Amino acid sequence: MSMEITLEDFRPMMERCSNCLACKWTPYEKIASNRFGRNCPSAGYYHFNTYSARGRFQLGQVLLDGRSDFTDTAAEAIHSCMACGACDIACKITRYNLEPLDFNIALKERAVSLGKYYPAQKAAIDQLEREKTLLPGEKQSDRTGWAKDLGLKDLTAQSAEYAFFAGCQYSYTPALQGQARRYVKILQDAGVDLGYLGNADMCCGGRAKQMGFKDAFEKQAAHNGNALKAMGVKTVVTPCADCCHAFRRQYAKLGIDVKVVHAVELLDELLASGKLSFHRKVDLTVTYHDPCHLGRLGEAYTPWDGTEKKVLNQVHTWDPPRPRYAGTYGVYDAPRNLLKAIPGLRFVEMERIKEYAWCCGAGGGCSVSNPEFSGATADERVTEAQATGAEALVAACPWCVQNLRRAKDEDGRQMQVLDIVDLVARAL
Repeated sequence: MSMEITLEDFRPMMERCSNCLACKWTPYEKIASNRFGRNCPSAGYYHFNTYSARGRFQLGQVLLDGRSDFTDTAAEAIHSCMACGACDIACKITRYNLEPLDFNIALKERAVSLGKYYPAQKAAIDQLEREKTLLPGEKQSDRTGWAKDLGLKDLTAQSAEYAFFAGCQYSYTPALQGQARRYVKILQDAGVDLGYLGNADMCCGGRAKQMGFKDAFEKQAAHNGNALKAMGVKTVVTPCADCCHAFRRQYAKLGIDVKVVHAVELLDELLASGKLSFHRKVDLTVTYHDPCHLGRLGEAYTPWDGTEKKVLNQVHTWDPPRPRYAGTYGVYDAPRNLLKAIPGLRFVEMERIKEYAWCCGAGGGCSVSNPEFSGATADERVTEAQATGAEALVAACPWCVQNLRRAKDEDGRQMQVLDIVDLVARAL
């Protein structure tokens, strides 16, 4: 069941945005340098206010008032949002009562409903309809080939404690399939009872939601929710940050109850309990990139049913109090615990980390619809990583790994980019 929130419902937020411009910057007390002080990829790339959360609030008013149409120029500003949530966190730290991320997605959904989207986005959605993945050229029949001979239980016929949900990138991308297999083998060796969805396995649909294709997302969510329920799955474990966010937040908003853990969370639990231990030294200096959808957007969803009201006809509040998703309880400790436990590994932090991390550039479908913008965002993150003196950049999301591996810093240098499971496997 969809929670129908329309663009019109956001008008009060559009009107009370105070133009503080916090949506463009890391909260000021967290800024370590002017060079790495920005938080919004689109505002930083386009250098124009319309591409910020504040600018999109204004654009929404203009469009609803009929002062402009959904032109190609407007559509570009709308779709050049990575749905990374950086503006959302900064806004909540500053004033609390606005929801720029949900608004940006609602604005995308309105544009899509009017046929204002990129051809590359439509091609991806058509591929999702045909082959149940957003990745071009792939076939659903090939989706589970990566799992051959791993001994995973087919949950269409057997039961297991956990359903391993690889996600599209790990399932199809040759450079990442080995990492998916490593995750499974490490979990199995630690005694985790794993299965997979067999011929029912398909895309989570989360990136369709990020692009504004609401109906396509809800169709995928309904299928996966029904399949998991029919199989009696209690917990999904996934190594993909996007899939984790889709199950944890987007499905929950539809009333689809799926318990999910990211693979690094489960590995951290196994490490803490002694079922996983590191014995081999890894002589490397690394820094860690927080994926947007695992970090600041990795908090669990709490249903809320209340009303908005004003105190003294000025201060906006809610009765009962509304949950505040400020990114505080994202998945930050688990990957760092794993890295810090590896013998010989030297761990250094970038300036923008945890809920204030800079996006890898792949979010919101921008790697498909606007590759130049996506690449520039990844370049910025690699530049920041190089500034730490690290030899390798580590991430816990296949979309981040893929996009960052193509990037170059401001001096034209590439950087070694590793999936965190690569280091875990080296240390065992």
